[in-house]
Amino acid sequence: MTSLTDLTIAEALAALDKGEFTARELTGAYIAEVEAGRSLNAFTTETPEQALAMADAADAARKAGEAGPLAGIPLAIKDLFCTKGVLTTASSHILDGFTPPYESTVTSNLWRDGAVMLGTVSLDEFAMGSSNETSYYGPVENPWRAGDGKSRVPGGSSGGSATAVAARLALGATGTDTGGSIRQPASFCGLAGIKPTYGRCSRWGIIAFASSLDQAGPLARTVEDAAILLGSMAGFDPRDSTSIDRPVPDYRKALTGDIRGLKIGIPAEYRMEGTPAEIIELWDRGIQWMKDAGAQIVDISLPHTQYALATYYVVAPAEASSNLARYDGVRYGLREPGNNLIEMYENTRGAGFGHEVQRRILIGTYVLSAGYYDAYYLKAQKVRTLIAQDFEQAFGRVDAILTPTAPSAAFVPGEKSDDPISMYLNDVFTVPASLAGIPGMSVPAGLSADGLPLGLQILGRPFEEETVLRVGQMVEKAARFDARPGAWWKEAA
Repeated sequence: MTSLTDLTIAEALAALDKGEFTARELTGAYIAEVEAGRSLNAFTTETPEQALAMADAADAARKAGEAGPLAGIPLAIKDLFCTKGVLTTASSHILDGFTPPYESTVTSNLWRDGAVMLGTVSLDEFAMGSSNETSYYGPVENPWRAGDGKSRVPGGSSGGSATAVAARLALGATGTDTGGSIRQPASFCGLAGIKPTYGRCSRWGIIAFASSLDQAGPLARTVEDAAILLGSMAGFDPRDSTSIDRPVPDYRKALTGDIRGLKIGIPAEYRMEGTPAEIIELWDRGIQWMKDAGAQIVDISLPHTQYALATYYVVAPAEASSNLARYDGVRYGLREPGNNLIEMYENTRGAGFGHEVQRRILIGTYVLSAGYYDAYYLKAQKVRTLIAQDFEQAFGRVDAILTPTAPSAAFVPGEKSDDPISMYLNDVFTVPASLAGIPGMSVPAGLSADGLPLGLQILGRPFEEETVLRVGQMVEKAARFDARPGAWWKEAA
């Protein structure tokens, strides 16, 4: 019999419905894996007792014929979603001891549908990073190892989520994507990860980084699993002013396996100078897979792509500067004493925020200052509009766009830590879609020369996640990606 932790969400749900095992048994298997995988440092807080109680409730609901669409499925929750009664830190020292008295809308939706919470998983502090090295609780390790045997980062900021799913410590996980923080870790860890359209999932109860960019989404082992999770996570929320009031489709039903007649755009600007040959070769294979499946390839142009990264690193820090002003040591979290109120603020923020968060707050404060607002922030917003218009025009000609997800495979910890620009370049292929607010998905499509996962990205029109998922599943089937990391962390233990 297949190990319980080797099943996909779709397979686990089918087996649970047939009574092949209980939700408690499935959850127990994952609790054991979480314990065995502690050296990966993925989990911030483990909640085994709560998980077993939720699993028992799922078993009871299934026995009564009232099981929800995710009844009994054990998940890891990115430590950016407020979880009622469970420590929520955003992987920052400044939120030490913060236990929310309320639940985020996205996690509430998951619990409503019967999912089980294994615990919260680490991230780059306040979701600011591309390698999960900026967490106050230490770096998360990618379960994949290259031929050289060296450690690799899992990507960021949703690195804990990606590691948990790839290492079989959870069946799926929540993530958030501001500039690529679901898609890039999915690429680095050999997973399917989708950032839905901005407004599709509620931001209420998610600790904010950049409010006009942040969007929740799932990481899973297959496209079908991602579709199942997104169906529960999405939905209108009147508490979130940016939430869009429109029905949530049955994403799983959209996976017809047929993309004949679809027009797939290939943007010239994504063939960037210096991109490794193996990334371009993978992209070219993806293009051929599209042709073989009956899609029409259309060359397109997204002329303002070259300005996307610079635009993002003006807009996102500016919004972070505003959002993180609330952390002052007065109401919750860390408080460092001072001789007066201002000194207490300074001491608390100096001790509570890590270097990357401080860097982005300073950048954001600078571009919002009276002398530079027009020169930087206002101009960046105008360029953002042009980037969105590029996509709008492109989608007048095509149904979806295919690009690489990341400019490299997972890199060695510390390799880019001292060079912020090099680190920021990890998001070069994902940031444009975030600025435009359109859906994007990474699907594992091959291995690097070193044996590390590489992903392809599918972008779609606003609120056409069904098309993105359908094309993504076609890539998944064509790639036949069945590689998985060796469980070296168990041997080390």
